[in-house]
Amino acid sequence: MAELNHLVHGKRSEKLSEDERQLAFEDLETAVAEANAQKETQAPSDGTSRRTASSAKRNRGNLPEDLPRIEQVVEPDSLACPCGCGQMHKIREDRAERLDIVPAQLRVLVTVRPKYACRACTNGVRQAPAPAALIESGLPTEGLIAHILVSKYADHLPLYRQSQILGRSGIDIHRSTLADWVGVAAFHLRPVVACLAEHLKTSTKLFMDETTAPVLDPGRGRTKTGFLWALARDDRAWDGDDPPGVVYFYAPGRGGENAEKFLTGFDGILQIDGYTGYNRLTRPSRKGGEPIRVAYCWAHARRKLKEVFDRDGSEIAAEGLRRIAEFYKVEAEIRGMRPGQRLSARQTRTAPLVAAFGEWLQEQRLRVSAKSRLGEKLAYIHYHWDGLQTFLRDGRVEIDSNGVENLIRPIALNRKNALFAGHDEGGKAWGRIASLIETAKINGVEPFAYLKATLEAIADGHPKSRIDELLPWNFNPSS
Repeated sequence: MAELNHLVHGKRSEKLSEDERQLAFEDLETAVAEANAQKETQAPSDGTSRRTASSAKRNRGNLPEDLPRIEQVVEPDSLACPCGCGQMHKIREDRAERLDIVPAQLRVLVTVRPKYACRACTNGVRQAPAPAALIESGLPTEGLIAHILVSKYADHLPLYRQSQILGRSGIDIHRSTLADWVGVAAFHLRPVVACLAEHLKTSTKLFMDETTAPVLDPGRGRTKTGFLWALARDDRAWDGDDPPGVVYFYAPGRGGENAEKFLTGFDGILQIDGYTGYNRLTRPSRKGGEPIRVAYCWAHARRKLKEVFDRDGSEIAAEGLRRIAEFYKVEAEIRGMRPGQRLSARQTRTAPLVAAFGEWLQEQRLRVSAKSRLGEKLAYIHYHWDGLQTFLRDGRVEIDSNGVENLIRPIALNRKNALFAGHDEGGKAWGRIASLIETAKINGVEPFAYLKATLEAIADGHPKSRIDELLPWNFNPSS
C-alpha cells in the first residue's frame, strides 16, 4: 500500500525537481537580497554613504540588441565652469542600461478601407479587400490568439484567469469567448500537427510514454481519466541530423490499441517503459506496420530496486543500484558522441558490466522468494531483460526514456493548474496545441512568435502542399 501511495502521489525522482529547486533558490536569494538592502541603507558612523559597487550586476551588458531603447539624458544643473571661464564642453558620457517592462499592453488595430468612385461616371466603387483574418469579422488578431494559447498551454494559465486579467484592463471578454478562439485555432492548426506527426514517424527511433489527462464526464457529473500519449524524437544526445519534436495524442483510455493506432506507419526502434500495453507492437499481428523493436528503460528498472531499498534498506537492492550506477557513468562520458563511438564504448565497457549484472540477477532470483517484493522487482527486470540490452546494440538508442518523461512534465503542470479538460475534444485540442508549443521550445523557438506567424500564414491562405514549411523547426523569426 505504501508503494502504491508513493507511485500515485510521490516523487518519481530522488532529486528535487527543477521547479522545487527554483522555489528554494527564489526564497533564499530573496532573503539574502533583503539582508543586503538593509545593510546598505544603514548609515555608517562617519556619515558617508554605505552603498558601494557590490550591488548585483547580473545580466548587465547582455540585454538583447533588438529590444527598443529609450534614452534618457540627464544633464547637470549648470554647464558653467566653476572658475568662470565659460561653458563646459562634453568630453565623454557614461551609459547605464536598466530593464523596464510595459505589462501586457493591449491595443486596438483599426483597419480603414477607403472607398473611391469617379465623379465623371457611374462605373462602380473601388475599395481594397479586407485583410485576411483567422476569425473573419472577429475581435481578436492572430497575435492575441497566439498569446492566449501560449498563456494556457505553456504558462499553464486557465482561460478563466486570463479573462480576469483582461478584466483588470477594462476588457470584458468571457471565458467562453476565449474558449471559442482556442477551438478555432486548434482546428486550423490540425494539419500542421498531423504533418509533424508524420514527420516524426519517418524516423528510425522514437520515444513513447503516456500520462493521465482528466476529462469532464458530463453525464456522470465528475471527471473520467483520459490519456495523452507522447511520441517524441530527440537525437541530440548523439548529434543526430533530425530536429527534436513531440506530438501528444489524446485517447480516452490507456489500452495498447491506442499506441498501435498512433504509431501506424512507424517501423523503427521504440524506447518505452515496461507498460504491457506496448507488447502488441512487437507481435507479427501488429496493425499498421512491421513488428516494432523495443528498447526498455534502465531508469525504470533502477526505480524498482530503489523502491525496495527505500522501504527496508535491502543489501541486494543496494548492490543492484551500485551496478546500474556503473552503466550511467559510461553514458555520462559518451553523451554527445556519434552513434559509432557510443556503440564502441558500450560494447567495450558497458556490455561486460551488463553481462555481470545479468548473472548477478539470476543468482539473486534463486536466493529470494519470487512472491516477496524484492523477488517481484527482480522478476520485472528479468522479464524485460532483452529490451534492456537494446542500447548495447545500437548507438542511437538511449539507456533510458527520461527524455520523453521530461517532455510530459508540461502536460502534468497544465493538468495541475487547469484540473481537467472539458471533454474528449478538449483533450485533443490540448494535445494538439501543446505539441507545437513544446516542439518549438525544444528547438529554441519562441512559442508566441511562432504561433503568431503560423496563424497569420494560415489566415493568409498558406498552401496545404507546403504545410511542412510551418513546422516549428522551419520557423525563421526574421522572415
